[in-house]
Amino acid sequence: MSKIAVYLCLLALPGALLGQAPAVAPNGVAPAQASGYRIGPKDLIEVRVYEEPQLNVERRVSEDGTIALPLIGDFVVSEMTAPEVQAKLKALLELKYFTHASVEIQVREFRSKPISVIGAVKAPGPLAFSGRWTLIEALTAAGGLAESHGNEIYVLRRAENGLTDQIAISVDDLMVKGAPAANIPIFANDLINVPATINVTIYCLGEVAHAGAVVFASTERITVLAAIARAGGLTDRASKTILVKRQRRNVAAEEIKVDYRAIVNGKAPDLPLEEGDVIVVKEAFF
Repeated sequence: MSKIAVYLCLLALPGALLGQAPAVAPNGVAPAQASGYRIGPKDLIEVRVYEEPQLNVERRVSEDGTIALPLIGDFVVSEMTAPEVQAKLKALLELKYFTHASVEIQVREFRSKPISVIGAVKAPGPLAFSGRWTLIEALTAAGGLAESHGNEIYVLRRAENGLTDQIAISVDDLMVKGAPAANIPIFANDLINVPATINVTIYCLGEVAHAGAVVFASTERITVLAAIARAGGLTDRASKTILVKRQRRNVAAEEIKVDYRAIVNGKAPDLPLEEGDVIVVKEAFF
């Protein structure tokens, strides 16, 4: 038996007999080739026919949804999955040329449904890709993370049936710890969003060392203790009861009393602050 015949026989065996598990991504999603991806214009298709070397080619799908193949000419592949194209080409070859045809079809570049990267990356926009990228590879292709990136990356995955799923990835897990589970596979039509940090301004008035505005990055822990510390701490004349004034849009103004000593002693929670909050520290009367 020839080497090619042996290879084809092995291909026909179920994966379980070969001791191989089916390829599954770290998040449990099957690879793009098996996910029902439908081929479109500009996709790059690899064709392999083991009985005829002339047909072992790569072809870019034209705007009318066809690829040009030796012996066959224009061959329609648009809106078909790779297995559907494979079955169609196999049937045609066995009808016209061979008793048995061993055909393999793979999508090498998914350009009809590119992924997009938006937010805090150096080169945001759509990316044409090979269909075998991980999240790190996609971010690298977008120029890498910008300095203003936040702590989370979100991958919005859009299925053919219209349903969407959002996957949250920690930047620290991905880029610092190098956790394999964080470096998820990226598929055609995915949208990667890297939210940027924004400045959050809190105002400290009254008996603090440096009254005025203090600015935090949105990724920082912003609380009463953190704001007072950034304002230089309380003066010796400060009251231990602090007032936080909060004004949200279309909501009545709110005043929250905070016991500074209780927070420091761990007997009360450290109140989280929001953009525009005003901390008022009055003078104590002894």
